[in-house]
Amino acid sequence: DVQLVESGGDLVQPGGSLRLSCAASGFTFSTYYLYWVRQAPGQGLEWVSTIDTSGRLTEYAPSMKGRFTVSRDNAKNTMYLQMNSLKPEDTGVYFCVRGGSRNGNWDKYFSNYRGQGTRVTVSS
Repeated sequence: DVQLVESGGDLVQPGGSLRLSCAASGFTFSTYYLYWVRQAPGQGLEWVSTIDTSGRLTEYAPSMKGRFTVSRDNAKNTMYLQMNSLKPEDTGVYFCVRGGSRNGNWDKYFSNYRGQGTRVTVSS
């Protein structure tokens, strides 16, 4: 079975940093695109970033670009999200999502191939 386990969420002050991790198992990690998606309190799902199978190609939502960095270690079956200069509006539950072998619409994978999420709270 596909398993994705996020960790690293915490309470942090504005301007602070966090590193989220997503540990994966149950599939050939290095052959799938991966996504970070978040959900703010009372809001819908929001795409955060995409990383290709090699880790060389990354994409970010405009509001995260320059502050967040996605990476992956295929030897460890783990994806990361380094978040710097955090803002209160970054508060939410962050999910990792396994995509397909090519880049596509993350939302069609969310229901079946995501972790339980990790909570990030940015507040003073």
